[in-house]
Amino acid sequence: MENSRGPVHVTDAEFEQTVLGADKPAVVDFWAAWCGPCRVIAPHVEELAKEYGGKALVAKMDTDANPMTPSRFGIMGIPTLIFFKNGKEVDRLVGVPRQPKEVLRAKLEALIAAPIAK
Repeated sequence: MENSRGPVHVTDAEFEQTVLGADKPAVVDFWAAWCGPCRVIAPHVEELAKEYGGKALVAKMDTDANPMTPSRFGIMGIPTLIFFKNGKEVDRLVGVPRQPKEVLRAKLEALIAAPIAK
C-alpha cells in the first residue's frame, strides 16, 4: 500500500496488518481532533509521508475513534509518534519537539538505515 500523497489513516482493526505487518519501517502519529499540539505536528507528519512514501509507511491513528491500539501501547498523552521496524516498537516521541521536521526526519532516517534485527 504505497501512498505518496499523505499518511495512511489506520484503525484498531487494521493496525496489526497495516503497521506491524508492513514490509518497511513505519511511524504512526497517534492524535485527536481536539488536540492543539497534534495540529502543530500534523503538517510535519504530512510532509514526511510525501517525502518517504516509498521508503517508509507513515500512518495516523485517531485515538478517540480507535482506543484499543493506544491503550495496548501505553499511550498516555498525544501527540505520540511511535516508530516501528519489523513489527516492533523501536522509538517513541511524545509531544512536539522544538524542531519537529528535523527531529522526525532524523528518527525516520535512523530507522530506515538500521539493520534488520533477527
